[in-house]
Amino acid sequence: MSDTTGGADAAPQSPAPVPLRRGNLFLVGLPGAGKSTLGRQLARRLRKPFVDADTELERRLGVSIATIFEIEGEAGFRDREEGVIADLTELANVVLSTGGGAVLRPNNRVRLRDNGTVIYLHAEPVTLWARLRHSRNRPLLQTSDPLARLAELYRQRDALYRDTASYIVESDRSEVMRLVRTFDPAEIPGNHDSEL
Repeated sequence: MSDTTGGADAAPQSPAPVPLRRGNLFLVGLPGAGKSTLGRQLARRLRKPFVDADTELERRLGVSIATIFEIEGEAGFRDREEGVIADLTELANVVLSTGGGAVLRPNNRVRLRDNGTVIYLHAEPVTLWARLRHSRNRPLLQTSDPLARLAELYRQRDALYRDTASYIVESDRSEVMRLVRTFDPAEIPGNHDSEL
């Protein structure tokens, strides 16, 4: 786990609680990083609603993401995704899971940074492929060599995730929950003490 402000190396004597910007926690990372799965767990722990940007986009359009890609291509999908991100980042007190490519658009990166505390769930391509190898609903991975495609996406996006994130954490539950324990308990609805 690292804080992109550079304070992660300091001895954790009694760390100050980490505030959540507008009460929001936004998750970014590659497909398979656990944004939806860990996002739901974080939302339960933080007692906040969970919102999945991809699910919301599918709900609004009434079709799957794979269908949007098929009909409109990636550019058309990214246009629609940007509209959904604009709306969802206006919410307060939510845990939001973004699509893996949300950070490709500069406006999305600005909205995420300005309206919430952003966690980059980091994982290496080989780890992601182990998690995704049986998935059939990832349009960008429908290639003859999905691992090579994940490596390419990692090279394209890792710096963008890092630029957007308030915190970078390895995408396993124990690391994420360790970070969550540092969040300001006053920002958790119904929490009147310092225990999570």
